[in-house]
Amino acid sequence: MQETTTRQRLAGVLVLLGLLAQILGFTGAVPTAQAVSYLLWAAVALLWRDIPKRSRIQAGVLIALGVVMLVVAQTVYDAAVNWPAMLQGNVFVATMLVGVSFISLIGTQGNKRPPGKRVTGADGVLRTWLGVHFLGTILNLSTVFMVGDRLARRAPLTTPQLLALNRGLSSAALWSPFFASMAVVIALVPSVQYAQIAVVGFPIAMLSGLLTTLELRRRFDLTEVDGFSLSPRSLLMPAGMAALVMLFHFWITPSLTIVSIITFLLPGVALLSNLREGPRFTLRRIRQHTVTRLPAMRGEISLFLAAGLLTLGLSTLVAAAAGDEWTLFARFGTWQAMASFAAITLSALVGLHPIIGVSVLASILDLSGGEQTLFAFVALSAWAVGTSVGPLSGINLSLQGRYGVSGYRMMKDNLPYAAIMSLLSLGAIAGLSAWLG
Repeated sequence: MQETTTRQRLAGVLVLLGLLAQILGFTGAVPTAQAVSYLLWAAVALLWRDIPKRSRIQAGVLIALGVVMLVVAQTVYDAAVNWPAMLQGNVFVATMLVGVSFISLIGTQGNKRPPGKRVTGADGVLRTWLGVHFLGTILNLSTVFMVGDRLARRAPLTTPQLLALNRGLSSAALWSPFFASMAVVIALVPSVQYAQIAVVGFPIAMLSGLLTTLELRRRFDLTEVDGFSLSPRSLLMPAGMAALVMLFHFWITPSLTIVSIITFLLPGVALLSNLREGPRFTLRRIRQHTVTRLPAMRGEISLFLAAGLLTLGLSTLVAAAAGDEWTLFARFGTWQAMASFAAITLSALVGLHPIIGVSVLASILDLSGGEQTLFAFVALSAWAVGTSVGPLSGINLSLQGRYGVSGYRMMKDNLPYAAIMSLLSLGAIAGLSAWLG
């Protein structure tokens, strides 16, 4: 047991060092991308045995495929492969996720909040969706546990409550600049126009909340179903963080991407907020976070890094075999975008995380101008729908592990919702394509 604890603590320290090295790289003083990749991959290697079996198999397959394709590209097609840099794929995303995890050190989280008054019925379902959605834009998956654990105090979670938790979080992928989905998209297509994405994605997300409320009211008796009592005060921190990110993005550090700003800003705010209690208290909280929370991120870090290696291998092999000029579509327009959305969403139904479909697709497309923004919305909308319905998505695996619900059951209950959201997304894709010209 002591060996395992030591191993996990060492891995947590390596992840923290990777985050610090990434932040140092933002200054431009020294290139750190390769060092960051080695630190994170070393942490994954140490934590490999702790990763859930399904996720370990999936990540292992992605890693093997990526390496095999790089070997084939070099040996068969004589491609130039930069082996020392092969582990750098999606490092930006992984370190952003690590940075976001520090949000749990800001203020009082979870069970420290007062329980509030009881709300039930359709109003309670809507409040649960709203609470998870807007808090989740910043706090990500931790919001589901924060809200879900509070609801579970009175009784085991019911299907309507679980569906509200699922859909409230997954729909935030449509527009939140703090989500892993947005980080992946910006890393793949850096010229994306976020404002255009938000203008289209936010209304679709709000329709998700309305659809969830109406559908669950029709399917279930919600009379005694408890909802999450969300106070305006609860939104102050997420709104404040979003405002800070925009301040840095447009005025203080305009040369940095939103992903980069989030990576250093959230840990910085967490550090400052704890320093009010003294340096000893701050160091104790950071140490606890490093040795407990960071090793617990092994599943998501390994998946994103493995998908990055797969993307590099596939893009290298395709370029070597077909030439740099080959792309899946000569033009990425309305129909191509719709087909891409369908492919990524359907792959989620069979257990593939949307990041895999998004990364693979980006590696075989040559996108320019408005095509990057259109692709970004395709990726985000497919991510939102795919993670809600996919039995092996992070949100459904988390609900299964925490509250004992079957991933297959969640998929079955979400199929009608996913079908309607897909139609709305396809309509939005057509509208955005026409707007972008």
